[in-house]
Amino acid sequence: MKTKKIARLSLLTAIALIIFIIELRIPDLLPIPGAKLGLANIITVYAVYKYNARETILLVITRVILGSLFGGNVSAIMYSMAGAMFCLICMLLIRRIIPLNFIWLSSVIGAILHNTGQILMAILLMRSFAVLSFYPFLIITGTIAGAFTGLCAQYIIKRHIPDKTVEK
Repeated sequence: MKTKKIARLSLLTAIALIIFIIELRIPDLLPIPGAKLGLANIITVYAVYKYNARETILLVITRVILGSLFGGNVSAIMYSMAGAMFCLICMLLIRRIIPLNFIWLSSVIGAILHNTGQILMAILLMRSFAVLSFYPFLIITGTIAGAFTGLCAQYIIKRHIPDKTVEK
């Protein structure tokens, strides 16, 4: 990886971490565990469409690990990583199918899979299917949050990335 690309990925990681930490300070709007807007995912969606899979995976893993450390909730790393990987793998696969005009749809699908990954990790760790009772609420909030973050990312991408420069 070239120095310029490393610097850009580092900057994106730092921006995502700042957004994540600011969002942690916002009181929960809903009484549903795990229901957040996920504003740092704007950076993830941007990276999915701007960088190759390896670089995007590196950015997301770094963000999740550092976010857990800086956010003071190291125990949440397993949930965050499971959700992030489900989301990321899906978005990397469908980015070739979904055009730049519908990036928000990719983000919605990613948000739903993020919640799915977190629920599956909770089932594994807690050895209980009781957490599935949160799933319908997380799907609804994930759809709304995914659409919002996706529209934000779509605006940034359409404004800053010409169609021919998107790396696949």
